[in-house]
Amino acid sequence: MAKARKDSRGRALRKGEVQRKSDGKYVYTYTDPLGRRKYIYSNDLMTLREKEKQLVRDQLDGLDTYVAGKATINEVFDRYMSIKYDIRETTRSGYIYTYDKYVRDTFGLKKIADIKYSDVYHFYNHLIAERGFSISTVDSVHCLLHPTFQLAVRDEIIRKNPSDGVMREINKRSGKNKGVRHALTIPEQRVFLDYIANHPVYNHWWTLFTVMLGTGMRIGEAIGLRWEDINIEERSISVNHSLVYFVSPETGKSIFKVSKPKTNAGIRQIPMLDVVKDAFELELEEQKEIGFNQSTIDGMTGFIFTNRNGYVHNPQTINQAIKRISGSYNAEELINAKREKREPVILPKFSCHHLRHTFCTRLCENETNLKVIQSVMGHRDIQTTLDIYADVTEEKKQETFILLSQKLDIF
Repeated sequence: MAKARKDSRGRALRKGEVQRKSDGKYVYTYTDPLGRRKYIYSNDLMTLREKEKQLVRDQLDGLDTYVAGKATINEVFDRYMSIKYDIRETTRSGYIYTYDKYVRDTFGLKKIADIKYSDVYHFYNHLIAERGFSISTVDSVHCLLHPTFQLAVRDEIIRKNPSDGVMREINKRSGKNKGVRHALTIPEQRVFLDYIANHPVYNHWWTLFTVMLGTGMRIGEAIGLRWEDINIEERSISVNHSLVYFVSPETGKSIFKVSKPKTNAGIRQIPMLDVVKDAFELELEEQKEIGFNQSTIDGMTGFIFTNRNGYVHNPQTINQAIKRISGSYNAEELINAKREKREPVILPKFSCHHLRHTFCTRLCENETNLKVIQSVMGHRDIQTTLDIYADVTEEKKQETFILLSQKLDIF
């Protein structure tokens, strides 16, 4: 059995520890991730061992690998998320979900020091061309990868951010604008609500979709609306919170949580249109007979809209309902139009957010004060309002000149 080495005071030295005879200093020897021999020095054995503990902690945190440029994109992303102290739990969960779904098991396994601009560009094109994801989805991925690479730049792990300018090139070459949504036309909007109102299976959806199309609220704001948030007599709706449905990082299960608006723009009052007032009154009368919403979320109760079990709606369920309703309507409309020898009014594919965009479009068609539109919609950035308004006015301009040509018979 090997005899334990000891220092000048008779204390046993651990593996890698030595005490130099020349000056009495203590040295700890170890090998870094690149196979290079490294040393830690101290005049005192206890201090040396504290440094050893710190080294172990750093290695567990991946710091050695990180500093050596051997870290994967996954490891740098996880480090980036660990320093994001000021984001909401729901936002953090969304970031991690997006990254895990699109990046972690493929591109994320690559060494960050090896990544070039062309690698990022190729990955984004792969997501679009081969996996069929939309540009807005790829942009969501980019919004996570770009700051991840930027952290590595600031920590001097890589010299340049390889994702700089990639999305700009993707957008330019695709000829598409990020996040563009098309509103329902007035005929499409009418047939959608009329079909629901007169359908024996889908009619219970009429109140929710009427409120969404008549207020422009986000889906989380609509399902989070409580009876105390509306004043039917004064015809006013107070939007002061929303519900988010996300995967809890602790349990791995999807849960609801109340989310307060990130900016003051999200807190607003929306005037109540006649049809919206009718929808609320109808919902109230029905719930007096069948019972009110039973959900309690973060201490909040009294939510207005309920599913068939008496609880708040899952946003995904609402989008699925839109898909079913649209499919059923289109199938019937094709038959009816053929029988009546007319062109069918076919509903396009759309989601809850298209209902918000549709309301904003109708508002822009009838209101010229951009600050009013911004306030009602809860847009933080006036540019969002301007973009929608510009699209609407461009279409209206064409209509105006058609009418003008009919009135001005001067050619």
